[in-house]
Amino acid sequence: MSDKSYANWSEYSDIAIEKHLGAFVKEMRQRQNKTQAELAKEADISRSTLSLLERGDAGTITTLIKLLRVLDQLHILQVFQVSKQISPLALAKLEQKPKQRVKKKPVNTDDISIW
Repeated sequence: MSDKSYANWSEYSDIAIEKHLGAFVKEMRQRQNKTQAELAKEADISRSTLSLLERGDAGTITTLIKLLRVLDQLHILQVFQVSKQISPLALAKLEQKPKQRVKKKPVNTDDISIW
């Protein structure tokens, strides 16, 4: 997809990123020895839409998802998975051992007032 193995994506313009995405789709299509017409039909999009996307000229997230699904590349979307993080204090509380015994305090009868 790029000569740089570890590209700093924040340095790229939106247009450059779209071109990289298009190049990725095109590379995966060619590796699978599929024509644009074949891939477009399998993804239920027009061939012209695929052509535009491969050039980085147009596309939607839905179109990209359809193409990634057909190309068996949905796994690359794992980077967008959000996982809940627990704070270290909350984790420590969860890991505390449960009490083994319950000890009741004796009732102080001096504090009880009777009318």
